[in-house]
Amino acid sequence: MNDESGSGHRLPAGPTEPEIRLAARAMYHDMEINPETVGSLYRTLAGAVVPRPIAWVSTRSPDGVDNLAPYSFFNVVSVAPPVVMFSPVDGEDGLKDTPTNVRETEEFVVNVVTEPLAEAMNETSATLPHGESEFDHAGLERAESTAVDAPRVADSPVAFECSLYDMVDIGASTMVLGEVEWVHVDDDVTTDGKLDVNKIDAVGRLAGSLYARTDERFSLERPP
Repeated sequence: MNDESGSGHRLPAGPTEPEIRLAARAMYHDMEINPETVGSLYRTLAGAVVPRPIAWVSTRSPDGVDNLAPYSFFNVVSVAPPVVMFSPVDGEDGLKDTPTNVRETEEFVVNVVTEPLAEAMNETSATLPHGESEFDHAGLERAESTAVDAPRVADSPVAFECSLYDMVDIGASTMVLGEVEWVHVDDDVTTDGKLDVNKIDAVGRLAGSLYARTDERFSLERPP
């Protein structure tokens, strides 16, 4: 029987659908979850869950020292009530300054990071001597908040003043939940009184030292 090419010979059969699925599965790299793979697992999570929004969290210690640090394990949890979360990893001696201040004062501010602020944001991730403020280290201007005592970053176009909703210890991390009490939105990033995503110029975190811009976008109509 001739094949469709007219050569007079039967073409070899291609792989069946189950064979294709098995071949595709064989190309995956499996990772067992155990204490020995924590480093690799972090790199996989941080490299695959991208881009991540950045919470630039400002706090004020009971002694009056202003702290500022970026966290990319951050997102919105609820709208009613309005709750956001960020999750810092513990230091060698336990909680770092930001979660310690939140636990002691029960308040904090999440400042949105824009591309013009990216370098300064990176500066605030440095390990400083206890009692030294990242605001001063990075040369950032403070702005007074309305509902909380902690300052906000004056040049950030959007800031969420939060009261502590809950703190949950998860392994070597602490998930901090904050209820938004007040929102500051710069008029420069609004259109007709509403926040305009095309003007905010926010950045996101990728893996390692890589970050992402948000100025290239596409839209999809949601199906009915």
